[in-house]
Amino acid sequence: MTTQGGTAFAGTREAWLAETREPALEPDLPICDPHHHLWDRRGGHRYMLPDLVADCAEGHRIESTVFIECRSFYRAAGPVAMRPIGETEFVNGAAAMSASGAYGGTRACAGIVGHADLRLGAAVEAVLAAHVAAGNGRFRGIRHSASWDASDAIHDNHTGSPGDVYSDPNFREGFGRLAAHGLTFEAWLYHPQLQEVADLAAAFPDQPIVLNHVGGPLGAGPYAGRRDAVFADWKAGIERVAAHPNVHVKLGGLGMKICGFDFHTRDRAPSSEDLAAAWRPFVETAIEAFGPERAMFESNFPVDKESCGYANLWNAFKRIAAGASAEEKAALFHDTATRFYRLA
Repeated sequence: MTTQGGTAFAGTREAWLAETREPALEPDLPICDPHHHLWDRRGGHRYMLPDLVADCAEGHRIESTVFIECRSFYRAAGPVAMRPIGETEFVNGAAAMSASGAYGGTRACAGIVGHADLRLGAAVEAVLAAHVAAGNGRFRGIRHSASWDASDAIHDNHTGSPGDVYSDPNFREGFGRLAAHGLTFEAWLYHPQLQEVADLAAAFPDQPIVLNHVGGPLGAGPYAGRRDAVFADWKAGIERVAAHPNVHVKLGGLGMKICGFDFHTRDRAPSSEDLAAAWRPFVETAIEAFGPERAMFESNFPVDKESCGYANLWNAFKRIAAGASAEEKAALFHDTATRFYRLA
């Protein structure tokens, strides 16, 4: 199965997705997609600019996007700490291609978030400066993932960080260097770890932080079949994090297999009604905790593409937000993200 850009991301079935693809609801509503990836990996795992453009052309008004690090096109040689700069160089090229207008009206990768090992402490300064330079005005922040669980059924972060890395003194020394470069921070971990983000936010109250994927509610492995208990634990953690005004939240990522909704196992891809019904409790609770001015919908593509199509995903979010005011919708779908990432 191929897409415009090459072989589709493993786990997606283009024909399966196409069977239930819907026309866009509220097609004139401006959207900034603040969380997606680009990569070309062994085994035909490919999602590149033409693939993203094809998804963005499914009827919704995607005005801009933000690329989030995913270990894509790291440098093959040189100091290990500097190898993530290759990803920013690659994505800046894709952004320049998009900015030419040759790929349509969406400003793809208008913001770039990369990775730096903040455990380097003060030495991370050189890495941050190199990212900013390579981003050519587009570099916005750092993600240092901390997702970790004791169960082998839950995959850990791709940075090799142990659990509770956000409390490590060296990490915090490096974290403290973000402000001097005007950089934001992306926190990615699972719901049992949410206190770690709350503690980090309390220690650095002036540092902008955004919590990825609604705080990572788990539904696989030892968490399978325990939705009510997981929701209660997750909700308590979300409220603790939301109490810190320097933290925003991304509303999405619930199509990942680890969340346990199992849409990828169905004979037919889910409709937007199916998605909205399953995701509504988490999304509405997060919006209530953070408010629209600190919450932004995200696609998390192509990872969430293993569960649903791009058009249906945004339709699901629009269904969940149907009762919101025009101002609240503008914030949730566009304005909060463009303000946080400074996409003037």
